[in-house]
Formats: sequence, C-alpha cells, structure tokens
Amino acid sequence: MLRGPAHRAARPRTLGRPALVAPAPPESNGLIAHVLIDGEIVIRTHAGAALTSRTRQATEAGVVVADEADLIDPDTHLGWSVVVTGFARLVTEPTELARYRALLRPWLDRTMDYAVRIHPDLVTGMRLVTADA
Repeated sequence: MLRGPAHRAARPRTLGRPALVAPAPPESNGLIAHVLIDGEIVIRTHAGAALTSRTRQATEAGVVVADEADLIDPDTHLGWSVVVTGFARLVTEPTELARYRALLRPWLDRTMDYAVRIHPDLVTGMRLVTADA
C-alpha cells in the first residue's frame, strides 16, 4: 500500500504513466487517468491496450508494472516525481468495475471499458526543492 511522503505526493494527482516492466524493455502506456483507492492505484484502460492484454494473460499474481506521476512547476522547476512498481491485475468483478468507471473520467477520447488495479510493492520518489529548503 502507498504510505508516507510518496503517498501524500501522489494522492492529489489524477494522471500517471503506467509501463509494463517485463519482458524488457519497459513498454509505456502513455498518459492515463488514475485514482488511489485503499492504497492501490486504479486506472481505466481499453481493449487494445498492452496493459489490458497482459493483465488478461497474467498469472494470479498479476503482471509487473511501474507507474510514474509527477508535478513539476515549469517556471520554478520545483515539485515532485514518484514511481510505483508493483503487480497489476485486471478488474473483473462487475460491481467493482462499475465503481471505477464512475470514479475515473478518461483523458483519451475513446471507450475505456476496462480497469486495472496496481498493488504497490516499491515506491520511490524525489522532491525538487530550493537549495535553502
């Protein structure tokens, strides 16, 4: 579960960049809307997405992914960046899927009928601060 400073930094953000980690090299899925629920990251995705396909084929443990979220001011260059690595699983329970569809509005103008839940195992990040902070 996401806890501590990285969790607090990622919590208000609604946008991330998930990437499939294995097999190498990592495969990015672009910018995706996400939400934190009970310490896990939930994203909506579509039928043609590599993440949807890989999580459909995954073992019970899921598929290893990394999700990056940033908030960096372009003028001051201050902010933060967090990378969460963990196992992603396709959401298949209809009530849970309907809940996530209601919570997440896709950024892309396309049908997003699937949801993936990422359980964080490793959270790393950095804060970009002034030299005197």
